[in-house]
Amino acid sequence: MALSTLPAAAPRTMRLDCFHGGTATEEQISLDALVLEGPWPGRLDRAIDDTNLGKYFFEVLDRKTNRVLYSRGFASVFGEWQETPEAAEVRRQFHESLRFPAPTAPVQIVVKKRDRRNAFQEFWSVVVDPADPAIDRSPPPANVKVWAVMQNGEPRDKVDLLLMGDGYTAAEMEKWHKDAHRMADLLFAASPFTERRNDFNVWAVDTPADESGVSRPSDSVYRRSPLRTTYDAFGSERYVLAFDNKRMREAASAAPYEFIEIVVNDRKYGGGGIFNLYATVSADNAFTPYVFVHEFGHHFAGLADEYYTSDVAYEASAARPEPWEPNATADPHAAKWSELIAAGTPLPTPWPKEQFESLEKEIQARRRQIRAAHRPEQEMEALFREEGGKTTALLATGPHGHAVGAFEGAMYEGRGYYRPQADCIMFTRDEVGFCAVCRRAIERIIDLYSRPSPR
Repeated sequence: MALSTLPAAAPRTMRLDCFHGGTATEEQISLDALVLEGPWPGRLDRAIDDTNLGKYFFEVLDRKTNRVLYSRGFASVFGEWQETPEAAEVRRQFHESLRFPAPTAPVQIVVKKRDRRNAFQEFWSVVVDPADPAIDRSPPPANVKVWAVMQNGEPRDKVDLLLMGDGYTAAEMEKWHKDAHRMADLLFAASPFTERRNDFNVWAVDTPADESGVSRPSDSVYRRSPLRTTYDAFGSERYVLAFDNKRMREAASAAPYEFIEIVVNDRKYGGGGIFNLYATVSADNAFTPYVFVHEFGHHFAGLADEYYTSDVAYEASAARPEPWEPNATADPHAAKWSELIAAGTPLPTPWPKEQFESLEKEIQARRRQIRAAHRPEQEMEALFREEGGKTTALLATGPHGHAVGAFEGAMYEGRGYYRPQADCIMFTRDEVGFCAVCRRAIERIIDLYSRPSPR
């Protein structure tokens, strides 16, 4: 039921904007602003997050009783950047937002982060008084048009996904609308989203750009797109992020949302996804269906990358802490998903690891050559098709090709971390969809945000 310091019905949304910065070994948060947005789109009877997901966790506490009114786990751009080599050399900060039902009395916002044992420890807090005249109560931007791609009910009863286009000019709005519908169709073609389609609303906003496309620094392309989305995040040419959080949030505030997908008007392969922040995808690549669903898995359910042979920008860890992500483990017996493992399945589970690594070594070398020579995107797509044909057949071989077990190789590391199945959309670009453990994790998040519809 709704808690006392939250309105009984139809509260507005409060957004706390902050700066999150530091180095590889330290971090700080500082308050930027408080903003009052439109009606809260979520369920008040599921205000407490019990999923134990996220590198960070925030709570909204009643100042009088110290009772938790609202909580959510999340990850952040800073948290990802902190694991890059650059973080050992320079200090940086990134803009972030925490959103929660607007309270009726003063509350304390407490942000926690995981320690070395994976337990959440408080490291920043601030008191918020809803009567503070400094809270920004201005309406959302008048020039942002909101429209429904798919509406199955009231926002409070559904998972509300917001699609935001970046790099679409006014003359390309028809293309943007078609792309938005296509993206929704791609998501709901993947199980378990297919079966839970009626539990979602999908909204979109129009944010016309002055120029077509977004920035691709490694290709010497620069754009002042409305959301400032860019390729080459953290030195990875295919990693697409939006670093101007305030600009993005102001445009998004015109719509009801819990999750955001930014669709960039570009052909180059790319995307990104950060848990409870946003996901990104390029609109026109041959592998857009894979990238969209894979990156949305990160954003929506906190799924880990299971691959380990691609070039990544993160520093390897000497330790092997148990991941908070639901689809990776440091436990070779996979207690995290043991109830899904059939009796008699060997743990750890054998798979053609050496053959796979040999194949991927060749593919990654050719991929780097294509990018270094700035070859046409069709060549990269052809390479990915060749790769997929070989890996799909290889990973399905043997008695455990479709079993749930503990398959070594995940989290960008070939040793010490295990994934649930030999193949999954979080591991390869093969057309295999989500594994059983990933599907279970996604269903749990859908249940957190929606009132299940009759099926």
